[in-house]
Amino acid sequence: MGTNQRSVWIEGMRDGIPIGLGYLAVSFSLGITARNAGLNAFQGFLASILNNASAGEYAAFTLIAADAPYLEMALITLIANARYLLMSCALSQRFAPDTPFFHRLLIGYDITDELFGITIARPGYLNPCYTYGAIIVAAPCWAVGTALGIMAGNLLPLRVVSALSVALYGMFLAIIIPPARKSRIIAMLVVISFAASYCAARLPVISSLSGGSRTIILTIAISVAAALLFPIKPEKEDTGNVA
Repeated sequence: MGTNQRSVWIEGMRDGIPIGLGYLAVSFSLGITARNAGLNAFQGFLASILNNASAGEYAAFTLIAADAPYLEMALITLIANARYLLMSCALSQRFAPDTPFFHRLLIGYDITDELFGITIARPGYLNPCYTYGAIIVAAPCWAVGTALGIMAGNLLPLRVVSALSVALYGMFLAIIIPPARKSRIIAMLVVISFAASYCAARLPVISSLSGGSRTIILTIAISVAAALLFPIKPEKEDTGNVA
């Protein structure tokens, strides 16, 4: 590795430190959910190092706790993580044309919201070493946090574990509240989602389905309806020269 590549790698590690610290805190709460689903610390670590996705993992752990079939787990994980496909497409356009395929493949392993944000913000063609530096800090923190949450859940009293489980819901509120405050449409969709989920758990036919199946149906139905009724207008392209 050349001097320039090494400096870019170190720069990625530096930018990955605050992300890793945030991951450590959030994944600790996720570990409580994994513990309630019956996973041990090693299993939780392995799940998080292979699938660095808060919503996807939470959905998977919830389905594991409900003894859901593998197909249902695969579907809900695919839906929860579908946005990463769009992020991957965006990043793929920022690589130099002669970038080897294995770089694209390795970076695709850990495209999270935060890592995507710091990577896509860099000017010019993307240097894979920058993303590698951020990943090598952030990904282990996420996995270690999950394992620590499971171990803490095994040691702490039941009431404390139950209280810590609420922290993960706080994480989801932190995700949905900022965009809901900026957009009335998003705020309305959030309220509709809550109401639809409540009704689905009590209506005669759909309530007989498992929680995972109801989530899949509601996610697809509300997403499609929102995309058709409230499409996002494309931004005007900048016709100026790119440095």
